[in-house]
Amino acid sequence: MRGLSSERAPVPQDPAGASHPAHPIPFGRTPGSNGLAAGAHAVMTGVTRIFGSAVHALGPVDLELRRGEFFSIVGPSGCGKSTLLDVLAGLSAPTDGTITFEGKRVRGTVPDGVGVVFQEDASFPWLTVRDNIGFGLRRAGFRGPEAEDRVRHAIDFMGLNDFADAYPNQLSGGMRQRVCIARTLVMRPRLVLLDEPFGALDQQTRLLMGDELLRLWRASGATVLLITHALDEAAMLSDRIGVMSSRPGRFIEIVETGWPRDRTSAIAAEPAFGEVTTRLWNTLREESLKAMASQRRVAG
Repeated sequence: MRGLSSERAPVPQDPAGASHPAHPIPFGRTPGSNGLAAGAHAVMTGVTRIFGSAVHALGPVDLELRRGEFFSIVGPSGCGKSTLLDVLAGLSAPTDGTITFEGKRVRGTVPDGVGVVFQEDASFPWLTVRDNIGFGLRRAGFRGPEAEDRVRHAIDFMGLNDFADAYPNQLSGGMRQRVCIARTLVMRPRLVLLDEPFGALDQQTRLLMGDELLRLWRASGATVLLITHALDEAAMLSDRIGVMSSRPGRFIEIVETGWPRDRTSAIAAEPAFGEVTTRLWNTLREESLKAMASQRRVAG
């Protein structure tokens, strides 16, 4: 295992034994022999986001996501993490700076090949698991055997075979998030953006879902960016972790974990895991105190 390293950025309840298919679900890009292709997949250069005339929420931010990596972002509440994800996804436009995905400029719409999953349960209560997962495919005009095959593989891969005809109100919170993730992944995104997808789940379920997410990432070969408040979750899942400052959010450190690609939640028992979480907290603590002091001034 490689040692912990970092890059200093410039300052401007689910069943644990769900069945797994023998074949990977056919979404995303097929990874190379080392599971990680060379080159930048998405690039943010000098990106800022200002709301109105007073709220400087983000930036300037420079970030290169490596093709096929798992990158997490942590930072104080209100530092602009979700704003960064929205801008990268094309859901909102930056005030300044440029964003590219696979060499093409992102301009105000979600690019083809990008999938987004939010914290909120976005499943449709009137649709079964099967129909929820296939919803995006139908909207995109996929019909017939190809759509059915994608949905069937997704249900199998996510361990939802016994619940394919169930409705969301019959599922646990973690299982509903599996449905939402599967609905995104059947579209075969090459870049997956996750905004606190497990934030409403208990700690045990979060760990189990983290294992599922790592398995999906390895099988798909997609690049993944995760926004999270949980330092242990970021440490467990990530190849690299970007630590953001208090608002306006900028990257103040990028920590490279050195984990093997075939990691699971068992990595939390490694001594190096504590080194990663300690490094993150030491960097984040001062920024969190700044954010709290700013919130008190506003409240006062």
